[in-house]
Amino acid sequence: MMGSRRRLVLCVWLTAGALLGIGTWVLWFGMNSDGDNVPAIVNQLIPAGHCACKSATIFHCAECLHCPSDVAVAGSETRPYDVARDAQNRTLNAAQCQRFFPGLFEDVRRAKEYWTSRGGVPRETIDQIELVDGMARAAIVDGQLYVVATRAKGEDHRRKIVAVLSALHRALVSNPEQQPTGATEFVFSIEDRLDDVAGPDHPLWILARRPAEEAVWLMPDFGYWAWDSGNVDSPIGPYSRVVESIRRKENGMSWGDKEAKLVWRGKLSFAPKMRRALLEAARGQAWSAVKELDWRTKDHFMSMEDHCRYQFIAHVEGRSYSASFKYRQACESVVIAHQLQFIQHHHYLLVSSGPDQNFVEVQRDFADLPAKMRTLLDDPEFAERIARNSASTFRDRYLTPAAEACYWRALVQGWMDASPELGGDIVSQGIKEKGVRYESFLLMGSQEMLQFTNDWR
Repeated sequence: MMGSRRRLVLCVWLTAGALLGIGTWVLWFGMNSDGDNVPAIVNQLIPAGHCACKSATIFHCAECLHCPSDVAVAGSETRPYDVARDAQNRTLNAAQCQRFFPGLFEDVRRAKEYWTSRGGVPRETIDQIELVDGMARAAIVDGQLYVVATRAKGEDHRRKIVAVLSALHRALVSNPEQQPTGATEFVFSIEDRLDDVAGPDHPLWILARRPAEEAVWLMPDFGYWAWDSGNVDSPIGPYSRVVESIRRKENGMSWGDKEAKLVWRGKLSFAPKMRRALLEAARGQAWSAVKELDWRTKDHFMSMEDHCRYQFIAHVEGRSYSASFKYRQACESVVIAHQLQFIQHHHYLLVSSGPDQNFVEVQRDFADLPAKMRTLLDDPEFAERIARNSASTFRDRYLTPAAEACYWRALVQGWMDASPELGGDIVSQGIKEKGVRYESFLLMGSQEMLQFTNDWR
């Protein structure tokens, strides 16, 4: 009798262990597979992880897209922003930047107010930041960029750090006004998320933030300089190159020439619950060109430019923000994005309703996607207006080389205004004599850049 009971208990334990093991494997598979091979019921069981937040970031821009755009140039001359004349001009002065790109500098203003209300950024706060892989420390003295330290785990980190430094250097040397005197020092991260490298109270320069991460300063991402993802046969290159290629592709293409479908390509395991929800919402729909992308096999791969053949382009965040947003905004198509959790420097210009609407917002689980698509397909003029607004707002204005340079210079000025005590000891300790200028850093070998420190103090 006792032997039978023991065998029964053992059988129960073995069965429970087997079921637990199978369940764990199923969840692991659902979270890590990049194929469209996970049943919908399993996707419901996948823990949301970093995508658990169901709330959206609500953007309230203190300025507007229709602020007066006249600006005094060449004495008494006044003129509005002109895309053909100004979009590629990195030498706009500060007054022109503010006039041509209202609303672009909202996060700089926000961060400056946050720190000045606390007495400014103190020296010890910067010195207490531990540099880990994916971070760099730099200084600006009399308009010149110096590299203090870099920490890169490999080529991916190194390329991103170099791209950020290069974009900042380009903005500094193209400043048409007298280079600002004085000095400052800062730390930036090229990781996707703040909590990858530091806590929420550090004044880091980062690529994207959550609404509660108020201590950080947003900078443009590395792709504006150039990007090589390592996943395709040729590098993506500078953002401006992609835009030029898209313009050529869309030249002469009417709204009716584009396929009336929603396109998306992406790696499912970056945010499995949310990205698989998009697949499920679009499955079987006549308007769907939504497919997963497996980088190993290149199945369903599509170039940035080819996305523009479609009237509608879906955007989904990954483990943080998605750097592909700006490429999708380069098309004269309707970008359909879920409620966003992460803020980039240009997100304040997103408008989800009204005459200036420049994208379509859906719920984070895409439950309302079919209804939103029906509305767009039933009213082509409405959809085309959103697409035109998107291109004119982002591709032709706020994501141009001119706007990028303006933002970098505004970021530097806002940072210096909020951190006046950082400059004095940099100059007194001799960085101009002992420091490594950006130009010299760029000539170093790749291996030297990975764990670089300049002991100029």
